[in-house]
Amino acid sequence: MLLEGVRVGFAITGSFCTFSKVIPQIEVLVKEGADVVPIISESVDKFDTRFGTAEDLKKKLIQITGKKPINSIVEAEPIGPKGLLDILVIAPCTGNTIAKIANAITDGPVTMACKAHLRNMRPVVVAVSTNDGLGANAKNIGTLLNMKNIYMVPFGQDDPIKKCTSLVADFDQILFAVQNALQSIQMQPVLIGKNI
Repeated sequence: MLLEGVRVGFAITGSFCTFSKVIPQIEVLVKEGADVVPIISESVDKFDTRFGTAEDLKKKLIQITGKKPINSIVEAEPIGPKGLLDILVIAPCTGNTIAKIANAITDGPVTMACKAHLRNMRPVVVAVSTNDGLGANAKNIGTLLNMKNIYMVPFGQDDPIKKCTSLVADFDQILFAVQNALQSIQMQPVLIGKNI
């Protein structure tokens, strides 16, 4: 098992259309021996969408990890002082969350988990999923690329013709990104030349 005994926080933000690609990656991490702690943003905790209900997602996360998702700032804050995680994955990471991390805004469970974890100088793996990655959020992605202890899952344009500013990570690379980040290595290439 590639991640036996590794404590992985897996934070999910509101790019609901990508959940079907992200949830199987949590299963991969668990299968590889990781002790996965699910963390969900307020929108993931509360919103039902055409992609599924909030309750069904939470039940699925409990089924996979054996743990109730962290869903409040209060529950996420001890991650830092108690050193609860070896690595934090944020997947999908919306443009909204990227902007907040880049600008040190801590206003929800995921951003608090990130801030708390980074205080321990431990790695955070970000799997971007945003419609404005090559628009208003490009500067924030650039900021994250230059931040210590932040590692990006390789990403590219998912639909360059119809959504020319949209970026999405290759979620199938999360396991490899985690392995690399645990060794302080950024996976290369960061930019993927094919449609995701």
